[in-house]
Amino acid sequence: MTVALTGARGFLGWHTRASLLETGTTTIPVAVGDRFEVDAATAAINATDRFIHIAGVNRGTDEEVADGNLRFADQVATALRAASTPPPVVVFANSTQSRAGGVYGDAKKAAAEILEKTAAEVGARFENVVLPNLFGEHGRPFYNAVTATFCHLLAEGGQPTVETDRELRLLHAQNAADLLTGSSSGGSDVEITVTELLTRLREIARLYRSGEIPDVSDPFSRDLFNTYRSYTFPAATPIPLVRKADARGSFFEILRSHGGDGQSSFSTTVPGVRRGDHFHRRKIERFTVLSGQAVIALRRVFTDEVVEFPVTGDAPGAIDMPTLWAHNITNTGEAELFTSFWTNEIFDPANPDTIAEAVKP
Repeated sequence: MTVALTGARGFLGWHTRASLLETGTTTIPVAVGDRFEVDAATAAINATDRFIHIAGVNRGTDEEVADGNLRFADQVATALRAASTPPPVVVFANSTQSRAGGVYGDAKKAAAEILEKTAAEVGARFENVVLPNLFGEHGRPFYNAVTATFCHLLAEGGQPTVETDRELRLLHAQNAADLLTGSSSGGSDVEITVTELLTRLREIARLYRSGEIPDVSDPFSRDLFNTYRSYTFPAATPIPLVRKADARGSFFEILRSHGGDGQSSFSTTVPGVRRGDHFHRRKIERFTVLSGQAVIALRRVFTDEVVEFPVTGDAPGAIDMPTLWAHNITNTGEAELFTSFWTNEIFDPANPDTIAEAVKP
């Protein structure tokens, strides 16, 4: 399949592209705004299986917000009408604020109306996906959402405070992406106050400073933890382990988990061999080298920078694989490599959450 989308470089666009990687779907970015070119946009949209309009303006003057969202919708409508083979499905990433009024909400509502009318004209099915407040890995602090700001400040050792407490309806960005791509029809949003959110994040930060895994027994807790730890990587990696040795040998703890499923495994790797080259969307995974030498390499999907950690069993440290980062481990020593692996879930062959992606394409 091929999916065209606007806002591909933004927070939700990045998460949506990562979601589509799991099914091997080709994604084609469509530029809007000042970079919009009707011929290029038409060519990108033409003959695709799905078109998703994500790009929007939610910061700026009232005029910038209103005009920007309508301008983007009009540009998309122009390209859809010009396509000789328009996509059969047109999806709009709308906001719950479209039901509440205000400059931004009214602009999103009007943009939806433009796209719905255009979809009908070109014979496409229109899906108006109304999304609440989003949170997730690598959200932009002081911009995308309060969750991103809290996580950033806590990861930096700060003490965030609540200025105005209110009820939030939160949805993880990967769940939002699944709604936009059509792989899920149901939501899993959670209602929580700002104070409750900060309390939970403070506890996550407290436990993770010592390498402990908080209670991740429910999806929201897991997603909140994965969001927080995206702000700690790579600065807080590896996690040092305390090694106790005597005449009998040595002992060290690999992990303390405060709730949820878990599965441990062990591998041996001969010199020069690499394991991995995949990423996870939701799974928490910890690598610990017990004996031998290795390099663990990671790359955030859709970026080029590779982060590498030399590891050795002589000075053991735990390395947690961030979600949405491709990773692998290579035996760089002359002896066999012994590695312990832990994940927060029992492996399910029908839903492995392991997507092939080379660290160094």
